[in-house]
Amino acid sequence: MTGHRRGVLIVLDSVGCGALPDAAEYGDEGANTLGNLKAAYPALALPNLAALGLGRLVPSLDVPGPLRGAWGKAAIAGRAKDTVSGHWEMAGYIQDPPFRTYPGGFPSEVIRAFCQRAGVPAVLGNVAASGTEIIERLGAEHLRTGLPIVYTSADSVFQIAAHEEVIPVPRLYELCQAAREVLQPPHLVARVIARPFVGELGSFRRTENRRDFVVAPAGATLLDLAAAQGLPVVAIGKIEDVFCHRGITLADHTGNNAAGTEATLRYLQEGPEGGLLFTNLVDFDQQYGHRRNAPGYAHALMEFDAALPDILASLRPEDLLIITADHGCDPTLARHTDHTREYVPILCAGRAVQPGRDVGTRPTLADIGATLAEWLGVGPMPAGTSFLAQVVGR
Repeated sequence: MTGHRRGVLIVLDSVGCGALPDAAEYGDEGANTLGNLKAAYPALALPNLAALGLGRLVPSLDVPGPLRGAWGKAAIAGRAKDTVSGHWEMAGYIQDPPFRTYPGGFPSEVIRAFCQRAGVPAVLGNVAASGTEIIERLGAEHLRTGLPIVYTSADSVFQIAAHEEVIPVPRLYELCQAAREVLQPPHLVARVIARPFVGELGSFRRTENRRDFVVAPAGATLLDLAAAQGLPVVAIGKIEDVFCHRGITLADHTGNNAAGTEATLRYLQEGPEGGLLFTNLVDFDQQYGHRRNAPGYAHALMEFDAALPDILASLRPEDLLIITADHGCDPTLARHTDHTREYVPILCAGRAVQPGRDVGTRPTLADIGATLAEWLGVGPMPAGTSFLAQVVGR
């Protein structure tokens, strides 16, 4: 193992780059988060990401000039399009069978078991819905009754919304833990999500006290393997929740893109030598993708692009940076407000990277984890094939 090599993995949550061949099976035909966003918002310009190779994946975003990075894209091998499955797969563990989804609401036996374990008489909702829409629709009844609002989506999630003055955040977390204990096989759901909100009727807003309660991967991940070798594993954003706090030596649970980018820069410059630095930037998905807010999504991307030169300048000589995504969430798609099943970009940078290299279309996100595992000298990975030789020219 090389002494101080570091892998830096930044996930631009939901920034997909074109529909997968099976997208129609998920109701996502025609999805292309980046391509459709550029068409809907022509002012979108991402010159720094384009210089790493993003323009080769999305020609409408290309800019003149030499490439500074290696590039490619990856398919999602797992039969899902959710955050947990995507992150696990890029870390080398493919969830099979996929997590359960309940687009028609949860079965009565699940709700009964939850109510009994959580100590609540009933719930409101139990439907598939947008989080902002359902709190507006059921907020008055929630304030009157004090009952939690339960909802889901096309993804494998059991979400509990509550006003922070009606159900305090610590109590909301207790409700989520009760749901997590109930949602086991045959009802294995990937995430239970606390969705606290504040404000008055007609002007509710969700807070950054969100918390995800996730099942643990049934197999080893890149994080586990790195930590087992004594390497530092720094998790920024919701990474610690997505991996059930496993294989992580230091966590900084930032709540938005600005804080996540700032923390990433800080740990790049001041953090431990070697190991893995793993960041999720959530706003693309949470604030703009699901809300189908194309201008907001575009501005968030341009803000990250503007920060990218500082990130690149902060890389140490033994760093390998990979920028990718976990799925799509096309903000121009009107059929639904869920994630979209898309390819995700792979952009590689660092002193060892040979600019202009094309790593092709990878069959699985697990190839990203396998590449970082080879760079760090850990493994073998449970899934994936490394493309490190294509990137560094070995």
